Amino acid sequence: MAISGKRRSASAGTSASENSPFRLYLFRSHGAADRLNFTAVMKIHTLLALVLAPAFALAQPVAEAPSKSTAPAERFKEDWWKKRWESKLEATKAAKDTELVFLGDSITQGWEGGGKKTWEEHFAKYKPLNLGFSGDRTEHLLWRLKTDEANLKELKPKVAVILIGTNNTGHEQRPAADTAAGIKAVLDELHAIWPQTKLLVLSVFPRGENADDKLRKLNDEINVLVGKFADNKTIYVQDISSSFVAADGTLPKEIMPDKLHLSGKGYELWAQAIEPKLKELGL
Repeated sequence: MAISGKRRSASAGTSASENSPFRLYLFRSHGAADRLNFTAVMKIHTLLALVLAPAFALAQPVAEAPSKSTAPAERFKEDWWKKRWESKLEATKAAKDTELVFLGDSITQGWEGGGKKTWEEHFAKYKPLNLGFSGDRTEHLLWRLKTDEANLKELKPKVAVILIGTNNTGHEQRPAADTAAGIKAVLDELHAIWPQTKLLVLSVFPRGENADDKLRKLNDEINVLVGKFADNKTIYVQDISSSFVAADGTLPKEIMPDKLHLSGKGYELWAQAIEPKLKELGL
């Protein structure tokens, strides 16, 4: 019984010690400190998050806006353009035996105006099709190709001549890489439509008063990039700028009266410049 009493006494002694005011004070003190430490750490984390968040945001890649030059677009708000589109749909359907197609903007459309005589003399034998639309940029030509793809696939031209891009420069002064991407999209679409056709891409023609003209410089930058598209199997690039530019870098009025569009003489120079290449490509 004495032993039992001692055990109870020891047990009672331990409980008293654990519940002593001193031990309770220590426990409560440690708990308060832990709570204070936790609060301090959370504040530090919050401050770090606020400080570092902008840096992390800057480190993330920024999604680029889609290029207008590669996004197909029509111009139906312009009545003349809509009428020409409808007319060229019929012309394309009737051009089953064409061997040569020209695609581009007003400079290409001009074969039907100031260049008509030269067109007949140099190209009539190929039963050519003119798909030039004044004012078109790369996105407009791309839209025309995609929209009339079924009819175009019915044609089997040996060569297609592409001249596009100067309106990307003139209308909005788009970066050279942007316009070049649009030209590449046009070439990709043409190759998908006519996989056996030789694509002759002409460097964007010079424009402006002289070599220092900012728009001409922009076209020159485009041409450097376009030159890299040539594989000399399907895509061929020809720069005929020297046919139009005088020795001092100016554009003679008798060739480009408005420093952009060709005169009758200008179209003759164009035909002469590409005719040997057309024969080389199978015409």
